[in-house]
Amino acid sequence: MTTRLYENAVFLEHETPAGHPERADRLRSLNIALEHPNFAPLERVEAKIANEDAVLLAHPEEHLFAVMRQIPEEEGEINQIEADTYASPKSLQAVLTAIGGAMAAVDAVMTGEISNAFVAGRPPGHHAEKSKAMGFCLFNTVAIAARHAQKKYGAERVAIVDWDVHHGNGTQDIFWDDPSVLFCSTHQMPLYPGTGARDETGSKNNVVNAPLSPNVGSDHFREAFKSRVLPALHDFAPDIILISAGFDAHHRDPLAQINLVGEDFDWATGRLMEVADRFAHNRVVSILEGGYDLEGLAESAGLHILRLMKG
Repeated sequence: MTTRLYENAVFLEHETPAGHPERADRLRSLNIALEHPNFAPLERVEAKIANEDAVLLAHPEEHLFAVMRQIPEEEGEINQIEADTYASPKSLQAVLTAIGGAMAAVDAVMTGEISNAFVAGRPPGHHAEKSKAMGFCLFNTVAIAARHAQKKYGAERVAIVDWDVHHGNGTQDIFWDDPSVLFCSTHQMPLYPGTGARDETGSKNNVVNAPLSPNVGSDHFREAFKSRVLPALHDFAPDIILISAGFDAHHRDPLAQINLVGEDFDWATGRLMEVADRFAHNRVVSILEGGYDLEGLAESAGLHILRLMKG
């Protein structure tokens, strides 16, 4: 089984203000972890920038233009788009390259070139709604990847599993009325952005939310996966599984109060790979979302990637 990592130095050039949790050091910490000999077999390729039109797979043209207008020209300048979402001169290039990496990963798994992939990009995307940038996110990378799988390869059933500690409100918003996409999310509630209650099920019953109370840990997370997420995936029988892989449910993370350890992400990855093996010809594409403690992110993402590599 071949696992491919999509990376690009431009992801380090999306700048946020000093002290902002979504910072380039996140990827630097992951890169240090990937220097371990365990990752020697990992295939690493440079993500290529997507055309701006790719954004239109999940967002209206007005949103694309609105974000483009917010990109500053002067080096060192940072524009505040909304409460905690910022853009710097290289932000558009970075987010389009993350989208390009995600689309290339979909291409590679759909054609059987590889079995699975991890896209180590930033900024994250799952809070970006159809027409709104928010929560550190400009465009919704995982949603664009899902639409790409449908448009280019005719995927009839795309599953998106989001285990970021913050609810993927943007992904839910984009696919609320679309029964061809199953969106499953585990997340802390109450917490930003305030969405993700169990009774938010989508207009076609294609949304499965499994909120977790503050201060719970591995047992509650795994039970939510076993009782809510996995049965929904089995009923849906996806052609491909996309993961919004946030690692901020780790107990070290400063932005939430869920007490997971790295092995929980290893376990969850294994369960999704079993579903992919049964229904989706092993097709899994994982896209980095949150994770703001550098040690917790490096540990958790490293174990996640190792599980992908083990098959």
